Amino acid sequence: MLIVKKFGGTSVANKERIFNVAKRCIEDYKKGHDVVVVLSAMGDTTDELLSLANDINPNAPKRELDMLLTTGEQTSVALMAMAMNALDVPAVSLNAFQVMMHSTSKYGNSRFKRVDTERIRHELDSRKIVIVTGFQAVNKYDDYTTLGRGGSDTTAVALAAVLHADLCEIFTDVDGVYTADPRIVKDARKLSQITYDEMLELASHGAKVLHNRSVEMAKKYRVPLVVRSSLNNNEGTVVKEGAKMEKMLISGVTADKNIARISVIGIKDRPGTAFRIFNTLSKNKINIDIILQSIGREGTKDITFTVSQDDLKETLDVLEREKEDLTIQEIKYDEDVAKISIVGAGMMTNPGVAATMFESLYNCGININMISTSEIRITVLIRENDAEKAVIAVHDGFGLAD
Repeated sequence: MLIVKKFGGTSVANKERIFNVAKRCIEDYKKGHDVVVVLSAMGDTTDELLSLANDINPNAPKRELDMLLTTGEQTSVALMAMAMNALDVPAVSLNAFQVMMHSTSKYGNSRFKRVDTERIRHELDSRKIVIVTGFQAVNKYDDYTTLGRGGSDTTAVALAAVLHADLCEIFTDVDGVYTADPRIVKDARKLSQITYDEMLELASHGAKVLHNRSVEMAKKYRVPLVVRSSLNNNEGTVVKEGAKMEKMLISGVTADKNIARISVIGIKDRPGTAFRIFNTLSKNKINIDIILQSIGREGTKDITFTVSQDDLKETLDVLEREKEDLTIQEIKYDEDVAKISIVGAGMMTNPGVAATMFESLYNCGININMISTSEIRITVLIRENDAEKAVIAVHDGFGLAD
């Protein structure tokens, strides 16, 4: 049996936790399984490196940021290999270049193109535990790239897919996937299982338990995925196709504060204008989420949309640069916003879900600015300082408490 295990930064934050992870991995190794371990940077290392970079150059080139940030994971895997060897178990640490994890060229948010398996297979055949850096890859220029925050999850799923692993375990600081962030909603319920589609919606709209691209990849390649705690041996949450959701109407409520709203004012009200704006942003690899278009007036219209705060500056730069060509009269933006989303396969066949959500927000005096829906999700845009209150209210409104 081949098992891929991924551990986040809090799981390897210090010596004690590193040895805890090492022992958990060794348990499976001693049962005769092949074990591949993917690690994030220790504790708050990534934030500390970003702070250091900002002190040196607030506008540092993204290539150099990736060169800097990839050192965090390299530290983690080397120390883990040392810990396992100290426990008399053979282990080897490998970075993205040694494995050769090929990616697109975009620094800061690259995507995997393919992953070579020869080196990992060789080390596994030598009965070693293989420890691989998460979060990083190598582009066609032989430069390191990073996969975006939470990208170590995607590394683990990618390895599980190409190695045809029997199981991919994502270890974190919570026991699994909950109906809401248990740090915000104290009586949130842990789910025993959830579908790929529901997990993808939750991850894409603020649930921090899994990187959204890791879920997308797990669904595509049918990777057996389990989310569980690195701090105890409790059963986790199984992410799978067609999971039985315990007859729950809603599987989760999320909040995402890492967004910004942008409005382009006074664009010409004619066919193709919206296409040209969003095509321009797409060519610059900027992802758009909620979109709202106003009714045309005097030959012009306004379009409002949301982007991640990480993409805000670049989006504004692109729009300003193309302002005349895109017929934009004015550009406004607002960072004081948050998305609240409810997700659940049950809402497809149950009327009144939106009304329950809106009533819950109304009852606690929260105004809705924008609305977006899919078959299994409803998202609203509200003020950022109302986010936690909104999650609690909506969670209570649907009776999701444990």
